Amino acid sequence: MIPSIRSLTLLPLALLTFVSAQYPDELVGTWVSKARAVVTGPDFYDPVADKLKEPQHAGIAYSFTSDGYYEQAFYRSVPNPTTPKCPSAIMQWQHGTYSLPGNGSIVLEPFSVDGRQLLSSPCTFDNAVYTRYDQPELIKAYQAHTDEFHNVPRLDIFKYNGAREQPLYLAYKPPQMLPTQTLNPTASTSEPTSKVKRDMDRGEHEQWRQQMIKGGSFEHNDDLLVPKPMRWDPDRWWWAGFGLIAVGTVMYMLPTKL
Repeated sequence: MIPSIRSLTLLPLALLTFVSAQYPDELVGTWVSKARAVVTGPDFYDPVADKLKEPQHAGIAYSFTSDGYYEQAFYRSVPNPTTPKCPSAIMQWQHGTYSLPGNGSIVLEPFSVDGRQLLSSPCTFDNAVYTRYDQPELIKAYQAHTDEFHNVPRLDIFKYNGAREQPLYLAYKPPQMLPTQTLNPTASTSEPTSKVKRDMDRGEHEQWRQQMIKGGSFEHNDDLLVPKPMRWDPDRWWWAGFGLIAVGTVMYMLPTKL
């Protein structure tokens, strides 16, 4: 039977879809920076406790599967040229799916509710800031080859702007990764990414409330904690002090003898 024109038209599209769904074996595995301190998987992020684990050294890691999933882990030190004694550190973790558009690039699409970021800036914040992190990424180009010096598999990736990332070396194949699915689903994926994902259970929430109330700065208001009204108005104290200074100045300027 002679195929219809419609089937002939759809055949190249089907072939293109099949080809694009193939992921190169040379990319599959867990790739880590030289220090090998940062590795994807449970050694970097604990999804049960919702906690990032600080490595001994800075570094980055990427993992790719043969069926289109990826995971990445970053631990970077951020210098402060204006105030050298105040450097910062940042940890980031994401996972999701990746695709190969066919032009040599890699497009990373994270599961938006799962990404995490921990920012430590001691000169700015008393405590580290832990938030959700959701950032798609374009790897403009990549090259998998054998490192001539170390004689091990090496992956060179180039950022969206063409800048070369530090070289990565194969650590595991198959890759070391957390489950390739949403680990911490939420009722709504439209919540702002700046909100910390981990929600307290009822017992933890009540304990936190009691501690805040015990501290004397907050009080009950239905299901919320609101700042307790100050017993004295600071503005009134300021004006009172200003008035006393004005009276003292006038008395000082008066002549001592009439």
